[in-house]
This record gives sequence, C-alpha cells and structure tokens, in this order.
Amino acid sequence: MNFQAKAVDLSQVKADCIVLGVSEAKQQSAAFNQIDQQLEGLLSQLSSAGDLKTGLGQTVLLPTPSISGKRILVVGLGKANELTRDQFQKLSTAVAGKLYHKNIKTAAFALGDVTVTGADSAWQASLVARAVVLADYQYDATLSTKKPAHNLRSVIYVTDDKAALPAIKKGLAQGQAVGNGMNFTRQLGNLPANICTPSYLSGQARTLARGQTKLSVKILKEKDMRELGMGSLLSVSAGSVEEANLIVMEYKGAAKSTKPHVIVGKGITFDTGGISLKPGANMDEMKFDMCGAASVFGTVKTLLELQPKINVVAIVAASENMPNGNATKPGDVVTSMSGQTIEILNTDAEGRLVLCDALTYAERYKPQSVIDIATLTGACIVALGKVRCGLFSNDDAMAAELENLSQEVCDKAWHLPMDDEYQKLLDSNFADIANIGGPGGGSITAACFLSRFTKKFTWAHLDIAGVSHHSGGTAKGATGRPVPLLTEYLLSKV
Repeated sequence: MNFQAKAVDLSQVKADCIVLGVSEAKQQSAAFNQIDQQLEGLLSQLSSAGDLKTGLGQTVLLPTPSISGKRILVVGLGKANELTRDQFQKLSTAVAGKLYHKNIKTAAFALGDVTVTGADSAWQASLVARAVVLADYQYDATLSTKKPAHNLRSVIYVTDDKAALPAIKKGLAQGQAVGNGMNFTRQLGNLPANICTPSYLSGQARTLARGQTKLSVKILKEKDMRELGMGSLLSVSAGSVEEANLIVMEYKGAAKSTKPHVIVGKGITFDTGGISLKPGANMDEMKFDMCGAASVFGTVKTLLELQPKINVVAIVAASENMPNGNATKPGDVVTSMSGQTIEILNTDAEGRLVLCDALTYAERYKPQSVIDIATLTGACIVALGKVRCGLFSNDDAMAAELENLSQEVCDKAWHLPMDDEYQKLLDSNFADIANIGGPGGGSITAACFLSRFTKKFTWAHLDIAGVSHHSGGTAKGATGRPVPLLTEYLLSKV
C-alpha cells in the first residue's frame, strides 16, 4: 500500500474515491462544500432528503462520474463538533472497510478538517493508515482456493496545512507500520496449531532477521533450557512431542551501551490444559494461546519498518501443553530458573510457568523495563470483557504511563491491583509458591505469581485473554492487539 500526504486543492486530486465527512450540523466541512459545489449542490440535496447517513461511522458510496473522483464515500460524523479518539477510530475503521471495492484503486481522504479532541493531524493520519492496512488483511493460508487480492493500492491524505505535511507523512508511516505489525500478529494467531508450532515460530524469527543488520536471533532448545535450570518452562512441554523453544530477538537501534527494553510473549501454540484437561467446547480457540508471542513478533516487525533508535530484546517462550504419559501432573513440584520451587496445582495454569523462566532470563540484559504479554486468564475476560486488557505492574508510574498511552492509541488497558493480601493465596505447603491462588481474583493472583520473578527490574504484565481474538462467527480470528500499545511505549523511549 502506498500512502501519500498532499497539501493541494481537493479539485486537483485524481482518485477513484474521495472520502468526505458529513455531520448532523447545518455547517459542513470545507471539503464537503467544495465537492458539493462541483456537483451543483447534489450532496446538499441528498443531505436534506435524508439520503446521507450522518450517524457516526455510517457510510454511503455515491457514483459521481462528473468529477475526478469517480465515487464519493460519505461518512457520518455524528452530532459532536469534536470527535473523541475512540470515535475517530470507529469512523476510520468503517471507512476502510468500504474502500476495498473492486473498482477503487486510489482513495483520497479529505478528513483533515475533522477535529479530534487532544489529537493532531499526524495522529489522525496514523489512525487512518492503520485502519486501511488492517482492512486489507485476508486469511487464506489454509484454503484450497486463494482469495483475490484487493485492488486498492494507493491512499492520499489531503490537507490544506502545508506546515503539517512532514508530521502527517510521519503519522502515515507509523500507522502503516503498526498495521503491518498487527496483520503479522493476526496471521500467526490465525494459523492452526499443526502448522504454527514452537519450531515454526523460531523459523519466523529467523525470517524476520534475514537481511536485517539491526536484528539478531538466538534460539534456545530444551537442552539449553535444562542447562539453565528452566524447570518451570520445561514442565509445560513435557507432555508434547514438539520441543519447546525460547526465542530471543535483539533489535539494536541505539548504542551498545544503551540498556534495552524487553518484551516477553507467552507462546503456547496449543493449550489442551494438559492433565487438567479443558472442556472440548471451543477448544479449537486454544490455538490463540500464543497471541502474546504473536504480538511480540508483530511489534518487532513494526520496529524493523520504523527503525527507531532504541534497543529492544524480544523473548518468546514457545511450547505446547499436551497430556501424554510424560506430562506434568497436578501436585508435581518443579524448580524454576530463579531457584524458586513451584507446586503445580493445575496444569492449565501453564502460561505463568513458561513466562516466569523467560522473565528470569530477561535479567541478564539489565533492562530499563520489561513488559510481558499473555493470554493468561479467563478471569480477566470476566473482569474486563473484550474491550480492555488487564494491566499489572510493580511500578505505579510505569502502569500510569502504559494506561495513558493505551488511551492515546485506542488499544485500551486497565490498571488492576496487586495488593500483598493476594500474594498469600499462592502459599503452598510443599513448595515456595503454588501456581494458582484459588477461584477468586484469578487474573490478579496470576500477576502476583509473575511478580515473584520480577524483583530485579521495572515490570508490567498485560493480560490480553479478552482482547487477543474474536470468538465464533464470521469475525472469529486474532485482532493484532496490543501491538499499537507496545509500539507506542517503545517509541516513547527513543
């Protein structure tokens, strides 16, 4: 996809489709009025007749062969004089979904005079580019007949502010890169578990690094993990014929002396629950249990496109959780890389078991900060649904920063507590810590478990169980979240 920003008169733009906003107010935008004048008042007539939908995100596609844009896509702006960030995202998503019409190859966005509270034109351009790239995604990797490619190839962001052009171009580039990273995350998440195995993820890391001077990859196999004492991670892969892989990708965009930020992804490529077997209904969706790892891959892809001057270490703990004769049993005690012993009361609480050793491994990089991302608990879905991911941290300032950034990029998180009282629920008679804390506060006690392995650095945990994928129906599939939040956080550290 080719994104351009132009400070030109709208009448000079040649495109197959021009995107205009229409509000419920009597006063319309300058772009709307200009095109209306070219069409001899047609848009005003349609608006007066109620044929243009003004509800937020509602669209009408009009054929207009008499002007340079062969079609006009009119999108409703609603009642407000200013849109919120969330409203603009909804609008952008609605528009992007309509642009992949068979006869549209070039689209021009004339939404520069739409005002978004607290956001500039560069932010708006970034959201538009992201929405367009996301709408282009089609899954056909395991279909016998491939889907035809979309025709849309070029998007022009039109503005009347020449001074803002450099910032708008930067916003378009960032939005495109984030969209590409999200689509990569979606693709990995959507692949079936018989294809997307731990070794497949290792291969994807090597492919990402090919020809990239700033990215190096190291793969730790089970032999390496045994030598490091990663008994917790290895307890999860014990029942699988697929070998666990610890994938380490190092992006080096800054001086060698600059301490990195670390992102750690849970990569359970299929989760049966192990001996604590899950119910059969919807178990197919357990292929999405590696979406934390997928978001790490997507973020790395985004960094490679943007080339920021920052050092980032991306760690993926990849394993299957299967119930064969070698599988870990409830009541087993294992020793983690940190030396802490863990009583495994439920083998379906396996994500924290792979993450704790990956977090301990992260210590060697003396990181400025660490964020782990995991589809960790069903309890988080109960608490927050499909809107926000759960955010936990051992540093309130970091939590506040992430929560604020999540609002800015429309990839929302909610800061949840980790009071000391919750830690007591993880007490064990037979080990230093139990891997579950009882029926109450499940997402909190899971975060408390991980916090036992993060004493040496500033850390946050994102529980993305609710936001990583859509369940059932035609919308079923990975979402690509939280790549926008992770990217924004890392770019803020440049």
